[in-house]
Amino acid sequence: MRIFDPHIHMSSRTTNDYEAMYRAGVRALVEPSFWVGQPRTSVGTFVDYFDSLVGWEPFRAAQYGIAHHCTIGLNPKEANDPRCRGVLEVLPRYLAKDGVVAVGELGYDAMTAEEDEVFAAQLELAAEHELPVLVHTPHRDKEAGTRRSLDVIRESGVPVERVVVDHLNETTVEAVAESGCWMGFSIYPDTKMDEDRMVRLMRQYGVERVLVNSAADWGKSDPLKTSKTAHAMLAAGFEPAAVDRVFWANPVEFYAQSGRLRPETPVTAGDNGATFAGNSIERGSR
Repeated sequence: MRIFDPHIHMSSRTTNDYEAMYRAGVRALVEPSFWVGQPRTSVGTFVDYFDSLVGWEPFRAAQYGIAHHCTIGLNPKEANDPRCRGVLEVLPRYLAKDGVVAVGELGYDAMTAEEDEVFAAQLELAAEHELPVLVHTPHRDKEAGTRRSLDVIRESGVPVERVVVDHLNETTVEAVAESGCWMGFSIYPDTKMDEDRMVRLMRQYGVERVLVNSAADWGKSDPLKTSKTAHAMLAAGFEPAAVDRVFWANPVEFYAQSGRLRPETPVTAGDNGATFAGNSIERGSR
C-alpha cells in the first residue's frame, strides 16, 4: 500500500515518525504552513519557518524515503496579529519556489474583519500564481465558518477544483460536496474525525474529491492515521482500488495542479553522512 498524506505538520514531529510512516507505506506528503502554538512576533520568524519548509524538511524526509512538498500562507489565527501582516509581502517570494504546491493554510479562525482581508488577499495571490488553495475551517462555529469560506471562494473567482476545504465533519461535508471544492478530512485520536466515521462518510459520499490526512501537529495526534484509515476502509469492504484512489491518486490529482508535484522523485533514503547546510540527522556513528 502506498500513501500520500496531503496535510501533515512534520516540523512538529521527530525523525522516528518519518521512519514509522515509511514502514506504514507513506511515500509522499504535503506539509502546510500553520500556527506553531506560540505567537510569532515578527515577520522574520515566518521567513525562517518558510525556509525550513522548502529546505530542511524536504531533506529530512528524503533520508527516510519520503517526498516532501509544502504549502505556504499566513494562517487565520495569526492574521489577527498586526505584527504578522507583513508576511503578505514576503509570500510571493515563496509561492514561486519549487516544492510549494499550494497556498495555505488560509481561511478563518474567529471570523474577524482582519481574517476576511487576509483570506481574500491570499486567494488573489493563489490566482496570480495559478496555485491550488488549502482552506482551514474554524474549530469554533465550524458550520458557519465553512459556509462563509465557500462564499469567499466563490467571490474570489478561484476555480473550485483548485480548492480543498479541510477539517470537515458530518455537519460540513455536504455543503462542500455541493460546492465542487475538494473535501478534506483530518483524522485525530480524540477530535475532528476518526477512522470509523471517515469510512461511514465515504460510504455515503464516495471517494471522488476526498483527501484524508493525519495533520499530526504539536498536539495529541498520530502521523499513522492515514494508514489506519486505509486499513479501516479495507476492513469495511472497500476495494483496494478505492483505497488507492483516496490515499494516492486523489492527492496527486489535486496538488499536481500546481505543476510542481514530484511524488515519485527519487529520494535519498538511508544516505548516511548527507547534510543540509552542514547539519545532519545523524547523531554519532552506528
